[in-house]
Amino acid sequence: MKFFLLILAVISRTYAEEEWRPKNAAEVNVIRQECLKDFPLSEEELQKVKNFEYSDEEPARKVLLCTVKKLGVFCERDGYNVDRVTKQFKMDLDEAEALSIVEGCMDKNLEGSSADVWAYRGHECVVASKIGERVKAYFLKNGEKPKK
Repeated sequence: MKFFLLILAVISRTYAEEEWRPKNAAEVNVIRQECLKDFPLSEEELQKVKNFEYSDEEPARKVLLCTVKKLGVFCERDGYNVDRVTKQFKMDLDEAEALSIVEGCMDKNLEGSSADVWAYRGHECVVASKIGERVKAYFLKNGEKPKK
């Protein structure tokens, strides 16, 4: 019986992994708007988010955590899913190069930080990389211009 449950768990996890797909820009925007409703920000913080900047303040970290969880790239127990982050944000980079960048930014949260701090830490590293540059350029090209 235990063997059967183990096989079922493995199959379920594999199926769930296969069901995930990268979100397009419209889906990302809807997710971000939902998170902003759940975790409202001050006008100043909102402008930072529109400029692709999340401050290391709890309200902004909560929006970020909500967003990455709804994107399906982060879970509070295991942290970021490196493969999903790579697929979601690799842009025009070679997948191996993007994977290397993402892997270099992820940690196992050995210090026991809260989930929002852990998510923020990984996010800041990825945004500071080639991936972050390309994500910003993509949104600028597609009409979501940063605000001054």
